[in-house]
Amino acid sequence: MTISNRGAPEALCRILLVEDDEEISAMVIEMLRENGLDAVSVGSALAMDAAMKKQSFDLVVLDAMLPGEDGFSICRRLRASSTIPIVMLTALGDEINRIVGIELGADDYVSKPFHPRELLARIKGLLRRASYAADQRSQQAPMRFAGWQIDPILRQLKNPDGVHVSMTTAEFDVLLAFCQNPRRVMTREQLLRLTHAGLASPVERSIDVHISRVRQKIEQNVREPSFIKTVRLGGYMFTPMVEGC
Repeated sequence: MTISNRGAPEALCRILLVEDDEEISAMVIEMLRENGLDAVSVGSALAMDAAMKKQSFDLVVLDAMLPGEDGFSICRRLRASSTIPIVMLTALGDEINRIVGIELGADDYVSKPFHPRELLARIKGLLRRASYAADQRSQQAPMRFAGWQIDPILRQLKNPDGVHVSMTTAEFDVLLAFCQNPRRVMTREQLLRLTHAGLASPVERSIDVHISRVRQKIEQNVREPSFIKTVRLGGYMFTPMVEGC
């Protein structure tokens, strides 16, 4: 369940599609392969587990409604042990399920029925965010705030005790955006641009959900956060001093 590090963000990337609708599955697999991505399709949680034991994948496309263990349960289980990017497929207009998916750790979602190019854009956007080019790596040093350390290269967060804190791709990008812009009021639109580059039609509310999840991991008191402050009619502000920014 590890994320491969292959240099170019999309070069030889391997995608796992968990979808029980054979027609949708065939369409998505064909589209991904035509665009240079290695794609495998399975129709259930059991088949997904078997596939992940045999090989590593760079991203999972996960249908919310599956026979047996549903997509939300799978998402929660994957996120408990892996930072692999996850795109959820949900029913059109099902806002509650989309937000639930993000709260459980999904990085993005696409509503059914969807245009294949939209799904492709979101997959490529996540792959770009999960992989840094060599020239970018040389320019980004670890940063510290209040004893915490965030490493843009290794994409790791360590608490003041030096313990690694697991984060999704989206959560890491949100925290990194704050660390790169400390003590500035950041609107939702600015955060979307910084963390969803290349994605089609990002949803404002998803930023609130990701920020809520980041708070749960770095704040001592989530109800009265001291690091990420909500600014009335403005957005959010990251209050700590950041070293190395």
